[in-house]
Amino acid sequence: MSRRYDSRTTTFSPEGRLFQVEYAMEAISHAGTCLGILSKDGIVIAGEKKVTSKLLEQDTSSEKIYALSDNCIAGVAGMTADANSLVNYARNQAQVYLRSYDDDMPIEQLTQRLCDLKQGYTQYGGLRPFGVSILYAGYDPHHQFQLYHSDPSGNYSGWKATCIGNNNGTATSLLKQDYKEDISLQDAMGLALKVLSKTMDSTSLDSEKLEFATMSLDKRTGKPHGKIFRPKEIDALLEKHGLAKPKEGEASGGASTSTTAAAPMVVDS
Repeated sequence: MSRRYDSRTTTFSPEGRLFQVEYAMEAISHAGTCLGILSKDGIVIAGEKKVTSKLLEQDTSSEKIYALSDNCIAGVAGMTADANSLVNYARNQAQVYLRSYDDDMPIEQLTQRLCDLKQGYTQYGGLRPFGVSILYAGYDPHHQFQLYHSDPSGNYSGWKATCIGNNNGTATSLLKQDYKEDISLQDAMGLALKVLSKTMDSTSLDSEKLEFATMSLDKRTGKPHGKIFRPKEIDALLEKHGLAKPKEGEASGGASTSTTAAAPMVVDS
C-alpha cells in the first residue's frame, strides 16, 4: 500500500502519513550519534564522526558541530550536505537579525526560522525533505541556556538532554538514568563522554571519532561563548575521564621489557 503514496511528499496515505518524511527520519537513525546535555551553567554538544581517516585534516573539517552565531552552536545527524545548506541559511538569518536589531537572535526564534524552511520542503511538489536533524544549543538573556531539537518534518521541541542519530534509544535511556537537574557543565561533559563510550560502534574513543563543543558564559565579559574543541583538547578530555585510547607504547611495553631482559641470558651463555 505504501508504494502508492511514497513517491511524493505532498500526498497523504490513507493512514494520514507522509512516507517521504518518515524515510528521511529513518536515514537519520543510521547517521553518527549526536547528543546534547543542558546544565546549570552551560550546554554540551558531542557527536560521533563517521568519516575517519589519518589523512583527514581534523582542524579544518567538521561533520557534526557548527557555530551558527556568537550565542548558538548546532549539532547535526544525517546528510552532511543537507546540514551545510541549513547551517548557511541559519547563519544568514542570525546575521540579518543582528544587523537589524544590534542584538543576537533568540535561540527559539532561530530554531523556528529553520523549521519553517524545513516544513515548506514537505508541502510543495518537486521537493524532498531535508535528511538531517539538528540540535541547537544557545543562550539569550530572557530564557538563559536552551537546548532544542528539530527534525525533517519541521517540528521542534526543547530538551534537558537528548540524542539523535544511531543508537539514540540506548543513549536516551542512559541519559534518563544519570541526568540531574543541577548538573554542572564539567559533569555534563563527563556524562556525554560516558554515554558515547557505551553507544558508539567503536571499542575506543579518540579525537578522530569525536567532535565536542560547549556553550557557556565568558567569566570576564558575561557574554555567551561557544567553544568547539580541537583534537588535542578532546584527547586531553578523554584522558581526564579515563576513556582515552591506550597508547601503542603502553600496549607493547610488557613485550619490549621481556625481550630486553632475555637478551643478557643469551650473551652469557
